[in-house]
Amino acid sequence: MVGTTGIEPVTPAMSMQCSPAELRARVGTVYIDYPGKCKSLNWTVLRDRFRYNHCAGGRGAVTKNISRVNFRYRAGPLVSNYVNTAEQHGSYEVLAPDLQTAPVVFSSPHSGRVYPDAFIQQSCLKPHNLRRSEDAFIDEAFVSAPEFGAPLLRAHFPRAYVDANRRPWELDPAMFSDTLPDFVTTRSPRITAGLGTVPKIVANGESIYSGKLDFGDARQRMEDHYLPYHRTLESLISDTVKDFGGCLLVDCHSMPSSANGRGPKLADVIIGDCHGKSCAREIINLATSLFRDFGYSVALNKPYAGGFTTRHYGRPENNVHAFQIEVNRALYMDETRLERAPGLLKLEGHMRQLIKALTAVDVDSRVAPESSHLKAAE
Repeated sequence: MVGTTGIEPVTPAMSMQCSPAELRARVGTVYIDYPGKCKSLNWTVLRDRFRYNHCAGGRGAVTKNISRVNFRYRAGPLVSNYVNTAEQHGSYEVLAPDLQTAPVVFSSPHSGRVYPDAFIQQSCLKPHNLRRSEDAFIDEAFVSAPEFGAPLLRAHFPRAYVDANRRPWELDPAMFSDTLPDFVTTRSPRITAGLGTVPKIVANGESIYSGKLDFGDARQRMEDHYLPYHRTLESLISDTVKDFGGCLLVDCHSMPSSANGRGPKLADVIIGDCHGKSCAREIINLATSLFRDFGYSVALNKPYAGGFTTRHYGRPENNVHAFQIEVNRALYMDETRLERAPGLLKLEGHMRQLIKALTAVDVDSRVAPESSHLKAAE
């Protein structure tokens, strides 16, 4: 696993302890047991020289020094997906190129799967059920972003613990034994649905807690995870604007194959731009066209138009564009067992092509956002 002092050497047991993305971080040729037919795939991937540095008070990690290594998948036992050793991880991680060469930032706020032991004990749900809210493994589909000169920020803390894609301090007073401070938002559609900044339920509607929380618990989660995550995201965006004159933020998510686990199957990909308010149309058209070229069905803003990240950071009038990608989980994982499926490899290949195209976009801050100033570089 990733430790606080560095990357441990590859051992035979690591294929049952680490995700494919973590294994790919090791130097040399890396083998990982993977479900499916027995075949080896030659990969060139990022992070030969892998440096794990602390930032934000030691709660985050920045991964730099990018180059290529050989990588192979091979058939074997299913990879262990559940991680509860929070002490071995930072709260979040930035996979960053040595030199940012593109005005694009990728973020993955819901793919975290580091569950603190105290949270597991506090919840009335089994760990597997807590994981229902995860956008499981979607960060791995976008892991090639640094190869194209763009950073990827991914949370390690789980969405069921604290949700980085909600407004800060959006809390349900019925969840707490003490009176909430005046600065807390206590009414919103998300709170009513049980999905505030500290959620009341997981994605399938099950209650996370049998008792009440103390506000101090929520405050600690905010200070340890939510606020450092957003400070880092704000810094990535502001640095990008400073260096390039503008920024494109791509917020990466996954969704159940059907709404609320019931009803008709959703589209393969849903792109959310807050109904045209958060991103220039040229960028949305480019992403939509690429996904359709890959053979995916694509919907726009229905039923997911974009969460807090897209609404808050997307300011086309300031040349900061943001849109949300929701990928249907049936494409790349077993939704019942919450395990990677062979389709993850295909999805990662398509996301690599999408990232390549988006990082070639020229964002010219000197031109009004409604004009055609966004174009793919030749």
